[in-house]
Amino acid sequence: DMDFKVAGTRDGITALQMDIKIPGVTAHIMSEALAQAKEGRLFILDKMLEAISEVRTEISPYAPRIYSMKIPTDKIRDVIGPGGKMIRSIIEQTGVKIDVSDDGKVNIASNDGPSANKAIEIISNLTATPEVGKTYRGKVVRIADFGAFVELFPGTDGLLHISEIDENRIRNVRDVLQEGDQVMVKVVGLEGNKIKLSRKAVLREQKRQEQKQ
Repeated sequence: DMDFKVAGTRDGITALQMDIKIPGVTAHIMSEALAQAKEGRLFILDKMLEAISEVRTEISPYAPRIYSMKIPTDKIRDVIGPGGKMIRSIIEQTGVKIDVSDDGKVNIASNDGPSANKAIEIISNLTATPEVGKTYRGKVVRIADFGAFVELFPGTDGLLHISEIDENRIRNVRDVLQEGDQVMVKVVGLEGNKIKLSRKAVLREQKRQEQKQ
């Protein structure tokens, strides 16, 4: 005639639900039900304490979790890719599930932290925007007579002019750089979609730091 559910802690009741098919419940019945609920609740809490003696500061690395991040709306197409090619590639590489909203919110569901972090890293690189004055580690992807093209993020590269490669004047780019080299460069200018880079500025800053030490 009565369905009575009680939830709580050792300190007291936090929630309850009661469904009855009779006109009412007496104070005696209510008192008895609450006493039984307390006894059952404390029994369950004792068993839980035997299994886990203290609150875990971190959840298990194998526990399902959802990570959220925000990307510029004009970068959504870069994450999705033509016909969904890019997002499928990220999923295949990491084993996560990805949901991208029209407002730029990205939810990443994963059973382990490392896979989620890898997906976050890929998406962050795809949507990153170079900032003037900031230094990046890039990869030399192409060399020309007038300089080298350095990839800062996947699909985003800038021009490292021959005059900005070294503090000393060089005649041939290949005397200093080769395709595939990792190089620290500073963004010194943005003109539309063109990114101007300088390795010389980084070398000078490093020299100043060494002199201070």
